[in-house]
Amino acid sequence: MSVDVAARVRAAVAAVTDPELRRPLGELDMVRDIAVRDGVAEVGIALTIVGCPAADRIERDVRDAAAAVAGIDAVDVRVGVMSPAERTALTEKLRGGRAKREMPFGPDSLTRVIAVTSGKGGVGKSTVTANLAVALAAQGLRVGLIDADVHGFSIPGLLGLVDADGLPPAPTRLDDLILPPVAYGVKVISIGMFLRRPGEDAAGAVAWRGPMLHRTVQQFLTDVFFGDLDVLLLDMPPGTGDVAISVGQLLPHAEVLVVTTPQAAAAEVAVRSGLVARQTGQRPIGVIENMAAMTLPDGTVLDLFGAGGGAEVARALSSDDAAVPLLASVPLSPALRTGGDDGRPVVLSAPDDPAARAIVEAATALATRPRGLAGKPLRLGL
Repeated sequence: MSVDVAARVRAAVAAVTDPELRRPLGELDMVRDIAVRDGVAEVGIALTIVGCPAADRIERDVRDAAAAVAGIDAVDVRVGVMSPAERTALTEKLRGGRAKREMPFGPDSLTRVIAVTSGKGGVGKSTVTANLAVALAAQGLRVGLIDADVHGFSIPGLLGLVDADGLPPAPTRLDDLILPPVAYGVKVISIGMFLRRPGEDAAGAVAWRGPMLHRTVQQFLTDVFFGDLDVLLLDMPPGTGDVAISVGQLLPHAEVLVVTTPQAAAAEVAVRSGLVARQTGQRPIGVIENMAAMTLPDGTVLDLFGAGGGAEVARALSSDDAAVPLLASVPLSPALRTGGDDGRPVVLSAPDDPAARAIVEAATALATRPRGLAGKPLRLGL
């Protein structure tokens, strides 16, 4: 009888998901000896590293899973750590047979890569990107987000991935793999997560030039374990500088989403970012107009930044071969701003807000837009 109960306990524990790797403990070979004596389940598990940030949650989830098995009255969880050889085997499994430093988002990848760009700063590109990522995840997609705006990183704060001092957490490292923190179902990596120094209460500034910026973006693409993704978003720095060129070289097959405001001056500059992306082989797929006209409580309309900029960018980037649509016009919104300051994306914190509805509309358009599979090998089971 105890053998049968122990088998059920093992199955329950093996199904517990590691919150960082997003895979079951059994698949990760983290379950150790399990025995049942007089209604007490003795459960052994091995964490990936000493001081694993998710240790408390894993132990709690394992305890709850074992306790839910019929015939178990108490649970004794014994926590150990993987040996170096076991960690090496795990990293090889996670890489799926790929060599070290090999980027998993090449032209043959089925992950959709979307670079979100703008011609100038201050148009709300990062806020739009963060909310788009969360909206896509809420629709059931597996989403990753790279904060490629190295000099002006803000994604961790927008998604609430900060501590009481407002500083991003350091990612967990599994040998040479970096495990990205998860917020609202989105796996996130940012240079801000690597800049905190002991005793300092602020993240350091980045004063890097081209080669360092290129290596940073490359490392985010190769060493961060995102797992299987449906969509990878990149929050690009504004303009057409070093990072834009590096992303064009590393991800020439990426799609590009351009963010602008309705202002004519901003729209004119935004067009350039789309044209440069096209020169590297990337394909503009849409425009989002941010800070559009808002309706005041008395019914009057405030178009603080003018009107028509988003439509003009879409028109300028369209060609006879492919139209570039205006996916959404996001109105000025106090809730959108407040959500960014609080780390609570408006698409979840205030879903009925006009800005939230517009961003969700854009996310839905992206999620349902058919992908071209030309040149991609199709893995068919025989």
